[in-house]
Amino acid sequence: MPLCQHFSVDCPSRALFDQIADKWSMMVLTVLENEPVRFNTIKRHLEGVTQKSLTQCLRRLERNGLVERRVIPASPVAVEYGLTALGRSLLPPFKALYVWAIDNMDEVDAARSRFDVRREAAQVGA
Repeated sequence: MPLCQHFSVDCPSRALFDQIADKWSMMVLTVLENEPVRFNTIKRHLEGVTQKSLTQCLRRLERNGLVERRVIPASPVAVEYGLTALGRSLLPPFKALYVWAIDNMDEVDAARSRFDVRREAAQVGA
């Protein structure tokens, strides 16, 4: 499939990007990197995620074939989530993005500060 470099509305990559590069998906996949994990353990690793947001995220990841959900027949019944081979294949690019963010955070912070100063000066002069 050719790359959609103009990201038209009908480019299938847009919907997929929206579902795998959202606020929580990259972090969820990273939490699942080493072994399958139960829902509440995932939630404990992601400070600030709501139960609803995590549930929706896991469903999207499962629907896209990145995560598999397994019911553990215990009392009470438990559910754990693990990476599929497809989900595991996303870890290297996600890790590269994370390393980039850490390596460039100082430069990003400086750019934000310069932007904020210019914006404030423009608002004062307006």
